[in-house]
Amino acid sequence: MVEDNETDSVEETSEKFEVIYSCLRCATNVTNTELSRLPEIKCICGFRVFTKARPHIVRTVKAI
Repeated sequence: MVEDNETDSVEETSEKFEVIYSCLRCATNVTNTELSRLPEIKCICGFRVFTKARPHIVRTVKAI
């Protein structure tokens, strides 16, 4: 029973944080769930190299 609860919590957190990937050739944005549905990791243009799209949040860190 404990194992079932742990897997449910992992699935819920993965749905909240969608990772967006971008194709290097055509710059098409694809989510992680869309890539997992496909039989192989490939863009619609046929290219297989993706980069992780970074959010536009700028973090400011104070110096000590």
